[in-house]
Amino acid sequence: MKTTSSQKIKIGFFTFTGLLVLVLAIFFIGNRKNLFSSTFAVYGTFKNVNGLQVGNNVRFAGINVGVVQAINIVTDSAARVDLTLNSDVRKFIKKDSKISIGSDGLMGDKLIVIAPGGITSTEIVKNGDQLTAVNPVDVDRIIAKMTKVIDNAETLTGGLSQIVAKVNSGQGSIGRLLNSDKLSKDLEGTVRQAKTTMQNVHKTTTTLNTDLKAAQSNFLLKGFFKKKKKKEQQDSIKRAEAAGTPATKQ
Repeated sequence: MKTTSSQKIKIGFFTFTGLLVLVLAIFFIGNRKNLFSSTFAVYGTFKNVNGLQVGNNVRFAGINVGVVQAINIVTDSAARVDLTLNSDVRKFIKKDSKISIGSDGLMGDKLIVIAPGGITSTEIVKNGDQLTAVNPVDVDRIIAKMTKVIDNAETLTGGLSQIVAKVNSGQGSIGRLLNSDKLSKDLEGTVRQAKTTMQNVHKTTTTLNTDLKAAQSNFLLKGFFKKKKKKEQQDSIKRAEAAGTPATKQ
């Protein structure tokens, strides 16, 4: 069966279209992977890459300037992330620049974010340099801690609820005290009696002080108190002499 001219034209058209789509796809992918532009490489070491994958974007000042070239585990607690960046942004990235893992929106892909630096060093980064990596927050660990706190709070709340229920039902000393009128009245009576006793003690003390002062001014007992005071002074002088300290006579 011979191929007609129209069929040859159709085959040629589909072949050309396929080649054009293939070239455009290669150009698009190569452009995203920086295959057709001058690039340089840097890397950072993270404790946790937090879901970052090879091929994810690298952003500087909100602009995509490169891609994640490779992710390799170097130790049991560290992973090296290699970045390929466009050469035209190298002059803006300093030796003290930091890289961190972010997200493209709330639920988007992970990406690398580069902070410009220039605080402690103004030297421009070189090809193959290591940048300081800021480790991402361990969300799983935070969730585990929050879950533990919530469980403890639930246990504490349950215990308090049981205590309150027992108090309200009159169980225990506090429950009986709060719910029993008799105990409350007895407690009030005890407090009232204690106040009365303290008042009586105060009155008795005041009366004794008054009687003592009156006794000291009584001419019959005045001599007794003078002798007692003189004896106390003599005893004080003897104690002072025994201690080697001269006493002052009053």
